[in-house]
Amino acid sequence: MAFSLSANSISTILLDIEGTTTPIAFVYEVLFPFARAGVRKYLENHIDEADVRQDLSRLREEHETDVRQRLDIPALLAGSIDTEIDSLVIYVEWLMDRDRKSRALKALQGKIWEEGYAAGKLTSQVFSDVPGSLERWREAGLSLNIFSSGSILAQKLLFAHTDVGDLTEFLAQYFDTTTGPKADEASYRRIASALQRSVSETLFISDVITELDAARAAGMKTVLCLRPGNHPQTLAHTHPTIRTFAELD
Repeated sequence: MAFSLSANSISTILLDIEGTTTPIAFVYEVLFPFARAGVRKYLENHIDEADVRQDLSRLREEHETDVRQRLDIPALLAGSIDTEIDSLVIYVEWLMDRDRKSRALKALQGKIWEEGYAAGKLTSQVFSDVPGSLERWREAGLSLNIFSSGSILAQKLLFAHTDVGDLTEFLAQYFDTTTGPKADEASYRRIASALQRSVSETLFISDVITELDAARAAGMKTVLCLRPGNHPQTLAHTHPTIRTFAELD
């Protein structure tokens, strides 16, 4: 099924990142391993900073919820700084092993990646059609925005440090799961409200059908993005599909 921006009176585009603008392999084979390898050193260097302590406080709250649900999880230990860091690292790795969409974890990962980008150890990737499409859409007067499970900090860092340069100039606003879950239609209504845009004139592009279903339920137009390396979407659906953003032009 084809989809036309002009025929659908689209004024706003909301983009997913992983599997939509950016290869899934970059996230799972570069970003996640970098955060995993760097979490201990980062905590050793920054554990006394107020924003990091806030992230860790939220991690502990999440851990308490896991305990109440009787999950088989590693304990968070008190005592010396070394003991505290040891147990936090184990819990963070446990969350990452399960790809938990934890706000506290995502915030901490974003801070670790920030150091990596600043040191030149990380360069993010986007699909080859992304830069040109973002430029054309902005020149056409469209509002371009991001909704990802990664923290807003992580989103901005990714687009600021791509292998084709800084793409943040094309993007207006960023939303993460502090707005709400990506599979919850209320999240998309909140985003449209924050953007002061009509949901019916907003297009959400993602590689995940459950997210697209939620956006459509909220009144948005939707397009399924089929990129190389994406996870198979086996559920029956009626969303238009694209393989590159250029198909929307």
